[in-house]
Amino acid sequence: MQLIWSQKSGDCGPEHLVLWVATAKVHQAGRMLLTETESKQVLAAYGIPTIETYIATTEGEAVELAARIGYPVVLKLYSQTITHKTDVGGVQLNLINADAVCRAYRAIKESVEKIPSPTPFLGVTVQPMIQRDGGYELILGSSIDPQFGSVLLFGVGGQLVEVFKDSAIALSLNTTLARRMMEQTKIYQALQGVRGRQPIALEALEELLVRFSQLVVEQRWIKEIDINPLLAKPLGENKGQSLLALDARIVLHEPNLSQEQLPKLAIRPYPTQYVTPWKLKDGTAVTIRPIRPEDEPLAVRLHQTLSEQSVYFRYFHLMKLTQRITHERLMRLCFIDYDREMVLVADYKNPETGEREILAVGRLSKLHGLDEAEFSMLVSDPFQRRGLGTELLRRLLQIGRDEHLKKINADILLENLAMQQVCEKVGFRLDRRVELGVIRAEIEL
Repeated sequence: MQLIWSQKSGDCGPEHLVLWVATAKVHQAGRMLLTETESKQVLAAYGIPTIETYIATTEGEAVELAARIGYPVVLKLYSQTITHKTDVGGVQLNLINADAVCRAYRAIKESVEKIPSPTPFLGVTVQPMIQRDGGYELILGSSIDPQFGSVLLFGVGGQLVEVFKDSAIALSLNTTLARRMMEQTKIYQALQGVRGRQPIALEALEELLVRFSQLVVEQRWIKEIDINPLLAKPLGENKGQSLLALDARIVLHEPNLSQEQLPKLAIRPYPTQYVTPWKLKDGTAVTIRPIRPEDEPLAVRLHQTLSEQSVYFRYFHLMKLTQRITHERLMRLCFIDYDREMVLVADYKNPETGEREILAVGRLSKLHGLDEAEFSMLVSDPFQRRGLGTELLRRLLQIGRDEHLKKINADILLENLAMQQVCEKVGFRLDRRVELGVIRAEIEL
């Protein structure tokens, strides 16, 4: 398998490494299943903690690796074709010395050789034996639904996953949706701490689910993927990782499919390509990015900075703060379908408070049945006339071009001279045939 590394900007600012899976060599070898080692490489590239795993093709190599890792260890079948190793006797646990490793190696080899359809024995993987320490075995996976494309699964894992059947499904995730998905399972109550047991790091689990969702979204050649078990240990006084992928499996799509034939996602994922840093005229650093559902508290604080004039210019009438910041209203504005509209925010970290703030919001809403869209803009009063509105509008225009729109327009109040100037600066044509005190701004893309 060929592994290609590339740099990509994350939505949190700093660049992170992303592993793109080149499937050509896998398909050329006549297989669609990634080995456990390859699958864990993919997970690790997305920041999902994995257990160290080494390949041994002989008993001697297995003993040498076990001594290097430190006992006890686990031996698992190393295979390019068998997906469920436990079903064929391909897992040997808690091996405490070299003799146990040798016996386990031979037992796995003999089990594979007894399979009716001969499968070549390629060796084993050697891994440290991880103590559960009161942890929970979870499953995290994805498969293809004919109607919705990639569907994510989360729930109770381990060997009894088919028995307990405690799981929830979802489409692409952010941290809010990840928590909602977890809350749908029975195991969620235990993860919060029960009968004197410490809770696990739920926020870390949320982030892991979001990374897994990103992996599924970006690696469209993946047909099936699961982490089982994903060990989640209570924080307490435990050392090491509180979340750890003990096993992983990835199946690719058939090699005869073209890029265009790969399943489409039902919900467009978070558009990380529109996340970029920028500086105001005075050098103030901000991050311009698409809005997220969890931005609702920041949206409340933005509205608290607006004057009556700013509210009037934006909504064409005065609206009380209590009306503007209701949960129901802001939920609709923050939780959007990125296919139907795009909302950019200027994200700023206040150096005095250390808290994040939203300084401005620019919205591009597609018109139903047309290759056109309307834009709207809202800038915090203390940050007006500093180039922020102009930059947001420029970026909305570029997004319109990326989305193959033909025209963008907006209605602007006659008194709103500043917004008219911004529009003219980026190329809008203003229709000065004033009707009811409104000017029409239009631009052909």
